[in-house]
Order: sequence, then structure tokens, then C-alpha cells
Amino acid sequence: MSLVSNFFSSRVYVFSTAFLLRFVLLVYGIHHDSVSALKYTDIDYYVFTDAARSLARGASPYNRATYRYTPLVAWILLPTTWGGLWFHFGKALFAVSDMVAGWMIMNLLQKKNMDKIRALKFASVWLLNPMVANISTRGSSEGLLCVLVMSLLWAFETRRTTTTGVLLGLSVHFKIYPFIYGTSMLWALGTETIIAPQATYMQRLRHFVNEKRITLAVSSVATFTILNLLMYSIYGPEFLKHTFWYHFTRIDHRHNFSPYNILLHLSSARSHLPATGVVSVSRSVSFESLAFLPQLLLSCVFIPISTSKIHFPATLLAQTLAFVTFNKVCTSQYFLWYLVFLPLYLPSSVFMARPRFGLTALGLWIAGQALWLQQGYLLEYLGRSVFVPGLWAASLLFLGINCWILGVVLQDVVVGTASYNTMEEKHPTRERAN
Repeated sequence: MSLVSNFFSSRVYVFSTAFLLRFVLLVYGIHHDSVSALKYTDIDYYVFTDAARSLARGASPYNRATYRYTPLVAWILLPTTWGGLWFHFGKALFAVSDMVAGWMIMNLLQKKNMDKIRALKFASVWLLNPMVANISTRGSSEGLLCVLVMSLLWAFETRRTTTTGVLLGLSVHFKIYPFIYGTSMLWALGTETIIAPQATYMQRLRHFVNEKRITLAVSSVATFTILNLLMYSIYGPEFLKHTFWYHFTRIDHRHNFSPYNILLHLSSARSHLPATGVVSVSRSVSFESLAFLPQLLLSCVFIPISTSKIHFPATLLAQTLAFVTFNKVCTSQYFLWYLVFLPLYLPSSVFMARPRFGLTALGLWIAGQALWLQQGYLLEYLGRSVFVPGLWAASLLFLGINCWILGVVLQDVVVGTASYNTMEEKHPTRERAN
């Protein structure tokens, strides 16, 4: 135990280990790609770097088929076009970025009066997580996104409303999903005054529309609009088509943990059939097109209203978990979207108060992924038809596990009042469990 205590007492030890983990995986990935047909590097990284090469030639990044991101990503990765080891610049950048996110997590915890050693331990849930390091060193840009989201949370926690709005607009431009955080922020920015029960609707509206809410809304919308107008002026309609509109109609079915996976397979197959009246009708009423209804109701309405004034980071965790769980496309990279909030929720959570319960939840979450990946391997690499019951059952099981974890988090916050503001002074969840 003394060795563990000494390790977590030093930022140098923890961050050096986090760096070494990513360095080893990065070097291993370069070697693995040189000797194996099954690449370590994520396919998205090849898309990013191809788009950067297109930019370097003076063309549009959207000349690269399947590039569905803001041009900012291709701009940032221009050094990958310089040849040699520079090709791996993006992977190193993403890996360093997720370490920066870990540093920000540690500082956010310390701002809530948590001692340095304990804050470093919880930040290590992210920093020393092999899944996080693996996804970053494979070339996923989620590391950059997590820095933006942690910066957004820092700005909100330190009451920098205009900065929060600017970062929210930038984050949504970079990746659409952070818009869900706007509802929590608007709800949490309420005034301390209590409005009378007999107040009119107009009085209630005036009470809700306070200065901070207006500042947040205007600064975020302005930032988002300016960035989009800039990109549109350079790349025209194809920017909107590939960066935004595509995500409303996408039918990705590979490596997709969602139960909508099989429906997307069918939709993808239909899209290659000759156009007929029957096909067009079935496409127009496709069930997967309604996926956004439970997704947005949970992540944008019910969860923010229920929890944002109790435990803000836990609200962002629950929102993101709900958004990813009910999204029609759910891949491993998306898990980082909510895992980055986990160290901020755990300190006063039921998972820490009851370690066996926490380990059980972790085990189920990992087992659910493993079962799906085993079925996905049989389908995508061995060509075996395991849609039903194998892949379908694995998707439903993983959905059920995530819904159960989401329910635990929400109950922990609402019923257990796992308060982020007092997590170092009291541990209500732990007291309740004992």
C-alpha cells in the first residue's frame, strides 16, 4: 500500500506513467501497422490525413470521400503531410490532448477542496485508462474534443459566462453533440430569488431570462454562427452537407453497438437496390429515423431539469451517457465522451461507497462490450451471419447495461444527493450505504 500511496502522491509519477503508456502504444501501433494487414491505426485517422493532404494541395478536405468533420481537423493535421514520422503527428497530438484533459480533471477536483493526492487518484481513472490511451494513439480525435469539453466545464464552474458560451459554440462546431450541455447550463444559471407561486407566465418568463442566460445563449450562438459562416465562405454547401446534414441521415452499421445496427444494415442494403415505390416508402418511414426522440428527450430535457442544479458534472455524465446509449450509431470512440466526466462524479458516488457494486457495474459494462465485439468479429471478419440472435442479443444486452448504469447515476444524484459542491466535506452516499 505504501508503494501505491507514494505513486499517487506525485504528479510526476502519474503523468510520466500516463505519457509512457501512450508512447508505448504509439510505437507499438507503428510497428503493428508495418507487419499486419489488420491495422492498429483507426480508419478515421487515414480519413483525417487524406483530407489534410487534399488541403496541402490547395483543394477541399471534402474531396476525400467519407470526410464528415469540420475543416478545422484537417487544418490542425497539416503537419502529417510533411512525410516520414510526421504522419503520426496527429496521434501524438490526440494522446497529449487527452493527458491535458486529465490535468484539467485534476484541477477541477482540487477547486472543490479535494486534496492533491485524492484528486490525482481520481484523475488517474482517466489518465491511466488503457482504453483512453488506445483510442487516442489509434488516431481518434476524441482527445482534442475532451480538452474542449473540460475547458467548457472549467469556464462554467469558474462563472466565466461569456467564455463558456464561446467554448460551447466552438465545441458544437467541432462535434455536434455538445449542444446538449447548453440546456443544463441554461437551467443551472438560475437566479437565487424565488418567484411567487401566483406569478403570471410573463413574470415567470422574465425571471427565467436573466442576464447570464442571455450572455451564454448569445455568445455560444454567435461563435457557432461565425465559425460556420467562415467555413461556408471557403468550402460552400459541401461543408454543411458533410459536417452537419450527413449525421441526420447516416446509416453506419460497422462496429456499431447500437440495437439500431441491424436496421442500419437493412437500410444500407436497400440503398443499393433499384429505386421502386415500395423501397421509397419503406425508407421514408424507417424506424431508425425516430432514434433521436428518446435520445434528445432524455439528454436535453429530463436529465438537465432533474439534476443540473444538484451535481453539474454528474449531469453532463448522465446526459452524454444517455445520448450515446440511445444514439443510432454507437462506437467505442463515443465512450470517451462520457468517461471524461467519470472522475468528477465518482468521489461521492455509490460506486465508491460500495466498491463491490462499482466493480460489478464495471465488469458488466466491459463484458457487454466483449460479447458484442465477439459477435462483431464473427460478422465483419469471418463473414458469418450472426445478426439474430447473436448480434441483436448482444446489442440489447449492452443497451440494458448502459440504461441500468444511467439509472444508478441519476438515482445517486437525485435521491442520494451526491453533491459535487460538498464532496470533500461530506459523503452522503457513503453514509447512506453504511
